[in-house]
Amino acid sequence: MPNFPKKLEKRLQKRKTENAFRELPKKQNLVDFSSNDYLGLAQCDWIISKAESVLESRQIRQHAATGSRLLTGNHQLYDEFEAYLSKHYTTETALVFNSGYDANIGLLSSVPQRGDLILYDELIHASIREGISMSYAKSYKFAHNDLESLKNKIGVLFGAQPKSKENEVYVVTESVFSMDGDSPDLKALVDFCSGQGFHLIVDEAHAIGVFGKGLVDRVETTNEVFARIITFGKALGSHGAAVLGGKHLKEYLVNFARSLIYTTAMSPHALAILLASYSFLEKEGLKRQEQLHSNIDFFKQEINRFNLENRFLDSNSAIHCMLVPGNQKVKELSQVLRNEGYDVKPILSPTVKFGEERLRFCLHSYNTKQEIENVLKTIREHI
Repeated sequence: MPNFPKKLEKRLQKRKTENAFRELPKKQNLVDFSSNDYLGLAQCDWIISKAESVLESRQIRQHAATGSRLLTGNHQLYDEFEAYLSKHYTTETALVFNSGYDANIGLLSSVPQRGDLILYDELIHASIREGISMSYAKSYKFAHNDLESLKNKIGVLFGAQPKSKENEVYVVTESVFSMDGDSPDLKALVDFCSGQGFHLIVDEAHAIGVFGKGLVDRVETTNEVFARIITFGKALGSHGAAVLGGKHLKEYLVNFARSLIYTTAMSPHALAILLASYSFLEKEGLKRQEQLHSNIDFFKQEINRFNLENRFLDSNSAIHCMLVPGNQKVKELSQVLRNEGYDVKPILSPTVKFGEERLRFCLHSYNTKQEIENVLKTIREHI
């Protein structure tokens, strides 16, 4: 093999020195407090059988898309699924991407133009940051979930002058943040953006399914949000994502979103699984959500019972984080839990800020009360 570049070797060595070196994990039979399969749909036999019947009833025999959506890959299930999503989420259109990363890259890199402004929450997901970095627009961050910080930033940028009619302002946030599990005041954010003529973009990846149709839907602001990103690799237990918005937004993305244009489309089977997953949610979704939220409430009660509340970030979502500063310390505590049979991942710097390293608990409808009690008891015994 050719010699490995010295600059790259130096970067790898730095990661190892900082205890931040990543390796692909091996599958183990542990109690799941790590996956994004919040409702257990990834393990559902009914969905597998339903997907097969979807393909059979439509006489679809191919197992590959055969090309990008603009060439040969836009098979009939795309139209069917996007029409379903539009109706289900009460939006004008939906456009399916291969992943949440692709959706965020495609949207943020192509929509904001030169001269436009992007204001984003400082804890926004890496895929959104990537998309923003590929845009020609100028971008600025505001303090996490802090509307006053956003207003102050706008005031500094515009001064006494209103924004130019030719240039647009995009505000980007998440409805549930993946590393903290908390949420912004979406209603206040929508009201502010609507009043200013700004375009609000909300990533709903960790809210869809956990909070029904998402938190944007719950505050009844769907028509005032420029774009929503929903993903299917978390509570839907599958893969892919969609951008929800107006007709012109979909037309624009089909023409300019490079992560859609220049990649092979999802297979018919992948779309059949998604149709089956939503069909299952219509049958059993409420029951699964109630089980999940019962576990969330119990988890929070047990945090208090074991006097761990000062170590955990406040959250009402399926994501709960315990701060354990230091890469080495959080990795050691994670290993203790693995030795006891629990899969709880350590989140290291630089993924999070130095000194804010943490254990991230992902709760599920299928976790038992006994598992929740025991994993927190194990932590209490080892700190």
